[in-house]
Amino acid sequence: MRLFANINIDFMGKRSIFFLISGIIILLGLVNIMIRGLAFGIDFKGGTEIALQFQKPVDISFVREQVDKIGLGEIEVKTFGGSTGVLLRSELQEIPANVIPVVKSRIETLLNNNNPGIQKEIVSSSSTSITYSFADSLTAIAVGNQLFNSGFQTSKPVDDATGKSVEIRIGIAEWLKDNLNEQFKDNRFTVQKEERVGPKVGQELKTDAVIAIALALVVILIYIGFRFKFSFAIGAVIALFHDVLITLSLFSILYGVIPGLNLEVTLTVVAAFLTLIGYSMNDTVVVFDRVREYLKLHKTIPLEENMNRAINNTFSRTIITGLSTMFMIIILIIMGGEVLRGFAFALFIGMITGTYSSIFVASAFVLEYANRTKSKVTF
Repeated sequence: MRLFANINIDFMGKRSIFFLISGIIILLGLVNIMIRGLAFGIDFKGGTEIALQFQKPVDISFVREQVDKIGLGEIEVKTFGGSTGVLLRSELQEIPANVIPVVKSRIETLLNNNNPGIQKEIVSSSSTSITYSFADSLTAIAVGNQLFNSGFQTSKPVDDATGKSVEIRIGIAEWLKDNLNEQFKDNRFTVQKEERVGPKVGQELKTDAVIAIALALVVILIYIGFRFKFSFAIGAVIALFHDVLITLSLFSILYGVIPGLNLEVTLTVVAAFLTLIGYSMNDTVVVFDRVREYLKLHKTIPLEENMNRAINNTFSRTIITGLSTMFMIIILIIMGGEVLRGFAFALFIGMITGTYSSIFVASAFVLEYANRTKSKVTF
């Protein structure tokens, strides 16, 4: 199928307009990043992320109200994938020191109320767990089940050969479950996921993400430099930088503006950046190939006219490829859920910028370079 078979658009003549549009978006994005900063996900800033799945739709404002009463400091609460899902984010790795005695007191109360006169001994205690030893293994199993049903994570200690001990985890998720179970007796929930990332690991991931994108751009620069002229390589890499900066700028500008759209920078978003770099590069190579072909066939025709002919000739392929990819991305934005929404949105923006940057950034740079240096591009 071939659309726009006989079009004759002066793409290169309109390059200044797109230079201005891109420049404004990037400038606004950079100013916004300097003032507001980027919203990094749990992958980069560290902390704890917990996803809860309720049996029935839940009022998010009521959940937020109950979470605020627990004493864990500021916790972000929002819907996750639908009306029955809740996502909780905290910068804490473990419960605060002032809450630990309250948690241990709660465990003691549960043990004494459910098992009056029970013989127990605290074997070990820390900020993340407490281990009890009981009279026999049957009692230990029964107590472990009781605590688990109350929302605590229980297990057998690795070094316990008698089977009489129970280790009770007292992390953020367990304390949330224990408190929320009381408030949602008629709407039970399960923990779908719990992720913890330390601040040091988050910083390392942030550094690795920047290195990955930079190395990808360097390798592409070398590849295009060998396959085409060096000015083409510079134009292609500038176009890729442009695509990443536009997408990052829109992430910063639109964060908190569009309800339900997760625009935090996470590892999946970094994966989207690398994906859109590959997509944009493929589109740029197709255009450059046709430009090179026209320059070989029509050596006496000016460079700008040859570029316009080449871009018009590949325009049908560009539109069909872009639209077919865009349909899939739109479905992913709508149906992909909270986790994939940022990834899909990054691809959505990247596909648009990647398509027009192949024409109005990569090709336009080559033309500007040739005009300013008065050099003739030949193959």
